[in-house]
Amino acid sequence: MHAALGIDIGGTNIKSGVVTAEGQVLFSRTVPTAADNGGESVLGRLLPLVEEAVAVSAGAGAQLGGIGVGTAGQVNKHSGRIAGATGNLPGWAGIALAERLGEASGGLPVAVDNDVNMIALGESWLGAGAKYGEFLCVALGTGIGGCRIKDGAADHGRDGYAGELGHMIVQMDGLPCTCGGRGCWEQYASVPALIRLARERGLPEVLTSPIALFAAADDGDAAAADVLDVYAERLSVGLAGLIHIFNPPAIVLGGAISAQGEALLDRVRARTFAKVMPVFRDPAVDIVAAELGGRAGFIGAARRIMQGR
Repeated sequence: MHAALGIDIGGTNIKSGVVTAEGQVLFSRTVPTAADNGGESVLGRLLPLVEEAVAVSAGAGAQLGGIGVGTAGQVNKHSGRIAGATGNLPGWAGIALAERLGEASGGLPVAVDNDVNMIALGESWLGAGAKYGEFLCVALGTGIGGCRIKDGAADHGRDGYAGELGHMIVQMDGLPCTCGGRGCWEQYASVPALIRLARERGLPEVLTSPIALFAAADDGDAAAADVLDVYAERLSVGLAGLIHIFNPPAIVLGGAISAQGEALLDRVRARTFAKVMPVFRDPAVDIVAAELGGRAGFIGAARRIMQGR
């Protein structure tokens, strides 16, 4: 039995799992990232996960074929080095992650990629994207990340940095963004943007989380429903642009907010389809929620190393 270790590095937690070639998760582990201690400290937290995966695989009679890693930030596809990272992972930029993990694991193959690319691969293999040969994955979280999957592989662009969908400019001279620009889509359609909108509309603090907003709207709270409608409108602006650019058969929406399912999707679909040219509505693009939740990243990372590309 062949298996791979998948690792998903976030600003708060590191999720890992040993996944077989048939998609069975033999073992999974979540540990705090402790990102404030710096990049070398985060790297050090990965090594016990590798050792544990080797032991678990051997005990299950599986041959561990390599390590796939998804991480926030930009990853150079040629070297596996972290080319750029957000403030959530201080000191992470510049780490030669593929090389260092390869050495620490005794020479196992290592594939490193952006976390949303790995999430998209997971959804392509075992989740919402499995029935599509091509789709866009849009992850709604602290920011907005994205990936285009075609023929089972992520579109990396020239150097591996493709998919920064959240930094499409949707409002000239708009809100300042953490990237240094202004008017980026993630300043209007990320989860923090939704929370900020709720506060600007005067909702009580207990109703500013996405879960609370959707629950209140479902209970008939008109103010909460109005906030969600405005958010869906802002989200649809970017989705309509992506449809015009890529003409995809489907868009898979990921991130924790996608768990709201049809309460989110119904709002988003109607507003998105109203903005695209008629030829892009016949047939309409499938806009669906991701299915693998918090496991998507490490499942996709394991898949990446199995693909050998």
